[in-house]
Amino acid sequence: MERVILNSVEIYRALTRIAHEILEKNKGSKEIVLVGIRTGGVYLAQRLVKKIQEIEGESVPIGELDITLYRDDLAHRKESPVLKKTHIPFDLNDRKIILVDDVLYTGRTIRAAMDGLMDLGRPRQIQLAVLIDRGHRELPIRADYVGKNLPTATDEKVEVLLEETGEEDRVVLKKGTDKESTS
Repeated sequence: MERVILNSVEIYRALTRIAHEILEKNKGSKEIVLVGIRTGGVYLAQRLVKKIQEIEGESVPIGELDITLYRDDLAHRKESPVLKKTHIPFDLNDRKIILVDDVLYTGRTIRAAMDGLMDLGRPRQIQLAVLIDRGHRELPIRADYVGKNLPTATDEKVEVLLEETGEEDRVVLKKGTDKESTS
């Protein structure tokens, strides 16, 4: 059983709002860089960069972060991790980083991402933008920018489906999935 939480128009609106909030909080785009967490966060970061450029008329640096080796559950996984590419073509030192992900759940992915960023430099500040905040935090992590707060049960799964992966843009909530597979 699946229920559509956000359709393509609603995702567009949420990302537009987040882009405006980022610019407002940071007084423009001059001091910020965006880093998307592989994989969904990368696509959302790319969309946010485009929106910020439309609004400000200036480009914003963007990077991609693979957190695979920073996960705290590597020893508990049955299959070997698949490493993807981290590509950050700019210096992170003394930068305001907007870390972007699709779903915020326990906070463990964000903790791993922050560890990865700190290994690459010493940012002045890290802010967090997510499309969906579903609650159930296990670590004291809070998003600065949220597209939609979505209270969920622990046995539900939130999937962000995007055009970049060959799907129609939408966010769906699936009932009755096991906890290991939830986003």
